[in-house]
Formats: sequence, C-alpha cells, structure tokens
Amino acid sequence: MVVWTGREEIPDITQVRREAAMSVHKLAALVPHRVVHAHCDIPCGIYDPHEAQLAAQTVERMVTLIQGLADSTSEASRNSFVRMVEVKEQHAEKVKREVQVIWSDYFKPEHLEKFPQIHELTWKTLKAASACKQSVDAEKAAELRRQVDEFARIFWETKK
Repeated sequence: MVVWTGREEIPDITQVRREAAMSVHKLAALVPHRVVHAHCDIPCGIYDPHEAQLAAQTVERMVTLIQGLADSTSEASRNSFVRMVEVKEQHAEKVKREVQVIWSDYFKPEHLEKFPQIHELTWKTLKAASACKQSVDAEKAAELRRQVDEFARIFWETKK
C-alpha cells in the first residue's frame, strides 16, 4: 500500500500507462498462442462448395501443367515447376478446408439421413486432397475433382 504524504512527486500518468502497456506486451509474448481462422465468427449460414470445386480444378490443372513441362533443366522451367507445385499444394489444402467447414458446420442430422454416404465421401475427399499434395498424379487429381463435384451435388440437393 502506498500512502502519499504530499512530499513525493506525483508520477506522470502518461508514463505510468506506457510502462503498464509495455509490461502487458512483454507478458503476452511469454504466453503461447496461435492464430486461428474461422469460416465465420457468427453463424452466418452462408456455405457454398464452389470454392472447393475451383480449388480441385486448379489442382488438376497444375498436375497437367507440371507433367507437361518439357525442359526440366532450364532455370525458367525449374521456376515454373516450383510455382506450380506451390499452387497445387495450396489448392489441395483449400479443398480440405472448404469441405471440412461444410461437413462440420452445415450438414445436419436430416441431411445425413437422406445422404448417409456423406461421411465416407468427406473422408475420401480429404484423403484424396492429401494424396494430391504428395504426388503429381493425374488420376489422383481427377479423382479429387470427381469427389468434390459429388460433394457439391449432395450439398445442393440438401438446399432443395
């Protein structure tokens, strides 16, 4: 407890606030944390598998382009290869994220009664997206696109 006797100098409140803020920032830096992203912080009810379909098509296109690279020794070709692989990886991950959000946040028990295959289809779609990240296989990319399209078909059927 601090008692002011009238002889001490009154501290500058701005300086006290600045020091307190710095202490809070230092403490926050010690606390483990991670950034998380949500589809929506408010249950918005806006879902659309179109993003997953575009991402699956992009994966398929990147596989085709990668396989079509003729000269793998030139600097330009190597640069294109790296960029195409990165885009393929990002879009395969996007498929997973978009499908997971719809599966976990949108589908309800009444949808599952009408489409009991949705759990297995979702699981296979997520596995197919992972397989596309691990390889440059045109058949795996085509299978991913087919599975995402089937997922989208079922999604739109639930909207009728």
